[in-house]
Amino acid sequence: MNVYVKRIDTTLDLPTYATQGSVGFDLLCRVETAVEPRALALIPGNLIVSTPPGYMLLLTMRSSTARRKGLLMPNGVGVIDQDYCGEGDELLVSVYNFRDEMVTVARGERIAQGIFMPITRVQWVETDEVGLGRGGFGSTGI
Repeated sequence: MNVYVKRIDTTLDLPTYATQGSVGFDLLCRVETAVEPRALALIPGNLIVSTPPGYMLLLTMRSSTARRKGLLMPNGVGVIDQDYCGEGDELLVSVYNFRDEMVTVARGERIAQGIFMPITRVQWVETDEVGLGRGGFGSTGI
C-alpha cells in the first residue's frame, strides 16, 4: 500500500520500520523540544500524512520512551483521521513529563510510532433491546 507523505523538514529521514516484523514505523522529532517537569507538550513529528481510505493512523509511544525519557502520551494514543492531511496538519505527539526534571527531546530522535489500522464505519440502528448483559462494569471479577 502506498501512503503519501510530506516532510516539513526534508533533511530528516522518511519514516522507517525498524525490522521486517515491525508493525509500527518510527516518528522523528522535527525540532529540539524541552518538556517541563509534570507538564504537557506537543512534539512535532515532521510529517503530514494522507491516510488511505478505509484506514486510520494510530500514534503511540515507543516502548522505551517512558523508561528512557520519562514521557507518556496523556491520552494513551493519538487517533489521526483520514481528513487530517492538509497544510498545517503536521503529526504532533502529545506528551506528559512525569519526572521532576525537564526532559529534552533532540531533533531527529525517535519519539513515537505510527500504525495504520483498518477501520469500519457503522450505521446506528436504535433499539430498545441490545442483549442480556453480564452485570455491568467489573462484573467478571477482574
